[in-house]
Amino acid sequence: MESDIQIAQKAKMKPIGEIAASLGIPDEALEPFGRSKAKISLEYIDSLKSRPDGKLILVTAISPTPAGEGKTTTTVGLGDALNYIGKKAVVCLREPSLGPVFGMKGGAAGGGFAQVVPMEDINLHFTGDFNAIALANNLLAAMIDNHIHHGNELGFDVRRIAWKRVMDMNDRALRDITVSLGGPANGFPRQDGFDIVVASEVMAIFCLATSVKDLKTRLGNIVCGYTAAQKPILARDLKTHGAMAALLKGALAPNLVQTLEHTPAFIHGGPFANIAHGCNSVLATQTALKLADYVVTEAGFGADLGAEKFVDIKCRKAGLKPSAVVLVATIRALKYHGGVEVKELGTPNLIALEKGIANIERHVNNIRNHYGLACVVAINHRTEDSEAEVKLLMDKLAHHGAKVVLARHWAEGGRGAADLAREVVAMCEQPTDFKFVYEEDASLWDKMKAIAVKIYGASDIAADSKVRARIKNLQESGYGHYPICVAKTQYSFSTDPKLRGAPSDHIVTIREVRLAAGAEFVVMICGDIMTMPGLPKVPSACSIDIADDGKIVGLF
Repeated sequence: MESDIQIAQKAKMKPIGEIAASLGIPDEALEPFGRSKAKISLEYIDSLKSRPDGKLILVTAISPTPAGEGKTTTTVGLGDALNYIGKKAVVCLREPSLGPVFGMKGGAAGGGFAQVVPMEDINLHFTGDFNAIALANNLLAAMIDNHIHHGNELGFDVRRIAWKRVMDMNDRALRDITVSLGGPANGFPRQDGFDIVVASEVMAIFCLATSVKDLKTRLGNIVCGYTAAQKPILARDLKTHGAMAALLKGALAPNLVQTLEHTPAFIHGGPFANIAHGCNSVLATQTALKLADYVVTEAGFGADLGAEKFVDIKCRKAGLKPSAVVLVATIRALKYHGGVEVKELGTPNLIALEKGIANIERHVNNIRNHYGLACVVAINHRTEDSEAEVKLLMDKLAHHGAKVVLARHWAEGGRGAADLAREVVAMCEQPTDFKFVYEEDASLWDKMKAIAVKIYGASDIAADSKVRARIKNLQESGYGHYPICVAKTQYSFSTDPKLRGAPSDHIVTIREVRLAAGAEFVVMICGDIMTMPGLPKVPSACSIDIADDGKIVGLF
């Protein structure tokens, strides 16, 4: 079987103008990046506001495993399948971060015959959006230290700087550093650190902003530090938000590409789901809804992290209402949740599968009962899946009212997911009882507890006195109406990545709290999750190369 990149490199892409024309987008609304990529002008997007919206379909997944689930692949495959059965569909995805691409993933543009292309461009530099976000973030960081160096008129307490530098690469050596060494000319030494770009509040703001004006306002609201009296200092106090917005103006326009089957795809923004809110930009989603009858989007990682934030942050803030949810799983991954190690997953094992099904059952329950949405389970089919295993899964989920559909898009493209597309179309015609996990007027503590108890199956949440005091201070300072963005491991419902399946009655301990006043949410960091990941022992970067003929290899 050919690798993903070999399949992508053989693709016969249409000129991006043809893809745009299929959606009714005129040439003058395009800013082309070569023949295969383009940005859609903000002026044109603004002209679409009076049009009705299409149906929004969320693709999410079970708790991730080393066996893989194929959520992005399924998102692409479903978009192709909807067009295959005669519907007008668009795909909305996040942009890949170079950290995971060179770390563990090696690529994040789908797989097999369900990919977005040009695959190499999308996985590597694309249209420069992440670079613009890093520059805007680091401009604010530089302005903070420069302000302190030149007299500190605003009264920054150097022990309470709340803004880190970022880079789009996993580098554990930069988590905690000391800056401004070398004498008076270099500023005042202080402890600092780096986050990865996709954890930056600028990324979150970028993905939630609905216009240049909204972007600039949100950037100005960033709390970047505090005085000794703990008075917040905002980016607008430094007069930095205008320049930050100027750096981001071009990037704010959504990117248009295509799938292998020429389905239009918006790929824009990319906050991590385990440390940020895990959704593509609101602008891209809203634009797609004005241009297509069906929009297929994904939320990062499992339905406990990505889908919850999609519902409680993105949908709440942007007024979006999904019509259906596709929950992706593989038989392999469910056996892993049942205790089987990776090297044994190819062997049929009904006992382990039955045990691992507890993971998908909780996700189905959350989607149906806590998000109030109709749900279909898509089994990303593999040739090793036995009929007995598939039947067991279907039988187990039957009493949950969730249909199970085998999808073969990885091997067959859109036609391999036609049954899934038909089921989704039928679900979209049914009424929903869409709801949030918590009410906006609940306290920050109660919001976090609602997520932990309802979605994670925890018995309670906990925090030390310092963290509790921070939460209380934010509540009393007028931020209590903000939604919660949980940063925790994606591998388990708990904060322990080794607890597979569906652990219950555990305690979710809040280790740190961060205010994202521009993005308008409060980040609760739980467990040992890092906002600057490290590379694995054998990074994917070791396999990525460029051949003498200029072709990139190793992006799987």
